[in-house]
Amino acid sequence: MKFSRLAAAAGAALAAAALLAGPASAAPHKPRGAVFVQTDDPAGNTIVAYDRGPDGSLEQAGSYRTGGLGGVLDGSIVDHLASQGSLQLDDGLLYAVNAGSDTITVFAVDGDRLVRRQVLPSFGDFPVSIATHGKLVYVLNARGGGSVQGYARVGGILVPVPLWHRGLGLDPNAAPEFTHTPGQVAFAPDGSQLVVTTKANTNAVDVFSVDRRGGLSPRPTTTVLPGAVPFAVAFDARGNLALAEAGPNAVATFGLDRRGALNRIAQVATGQAATCWIVDVNGRHYLSNAGSGTVSAFDGALAPLGITPTHGGTVDAAASSDGRYLYVQTGASGGVDAFRVGPDGALTAAGSVTVPGAVGGEGIAAS
Repeated sequence: MKFSRLAAAAGAALAAAALLAGPASAAPHKPRGAVFVQTDDPAGNTIVAYDRGPDGSLEQAGSYRTGGLGGVLDGSIVDHLASQGSLQLDDGLLYAVNAGSDTITVFAVDGDRLVRRQVLPSFGDFPVSIATHGKLVYVLNARGGGSVQGYARVGGILVPVPLWHRGLGLDPNAAPEFTHTPGQVAFAPDGSQLVVTTKANTNAVDVFSVDRRGGLSPRPTTTVLPGAVPFAVAFDARGNLALAEAGPNAVATFGLDRRGALNRIAQVATGQAATCWIVDVNGRHYLSNAGSGTVSAFDGALAPLGITPTHGGTVDAAASSDGRYLYVQTGASGGVDAFRVGPDGALTAAGSVTVPGAVGGEGIAAS
């Protein structure tokens, strides 16, 4: 039945590709720096678009329904998805998860404007994270023991591939949900491996090998990190993996070998509470500490660069494509704090906005 649904979805997607292949009738919108924020509203998920000013500040430019519903994990307060990467911007397309309706949405991006192209099933329960590499897209489903599902990008739309589905085999009844569901799916920089974090549900990082066609190895290589609660990852320019460890509230770096095993390089405590999210900007790591309302900064060798206060409930973050600005979601009030990134990595406040309907929401992307 699952593969029948996949095949039907694939056929519909290919039909859509044929319709979308023709030339656009409207003149393209002049592109400019933008930030997109997901509300994750259970009554109707929405992407709110913001223009970026010359000083990094934000001004609302539009609001776009995903065609799906947001979702809330049991036990969550400021982080309803308890994940990283639920909104991804890549090569002119924006991908969003609709956790409450088990779907993902694909938007075409024109500057600060979005055009909804597809709403597709995630082929699992409660999608929370998306990874992209070239023509490959994978979604992570958090409930039901967890799973990943792959799609091929064809002509600007996604086609689900039945063979690119893997169950994670986690305990579906582990509680509370927000600490025991998987946290992120991410590609290694060269696209040869797909990484999944499991948080407190096995305290492991699973790594699947990716073949030349985009399919996954039958089983992942699993590195167990007792007590770490591995939440989110980022990669540096050398391909090393940096991990936000919510258990000890720390950042750790690892080498990732060809077999998919993680080899620890260093670990440093943030000294903050609920260290869960991480983003790499210009070779530096910025970690969001939801319990402290702060962002911790470290260089590539994990030397501390400072702690910057934010509004309450610091969660997901995204950097502008030029690395000059960092935008941090604050789930307690449903806002975004803007920062300028200095040459030394220091953050300078550049204003904040309140995103309509986004209390507890996660998912942010910047151009």
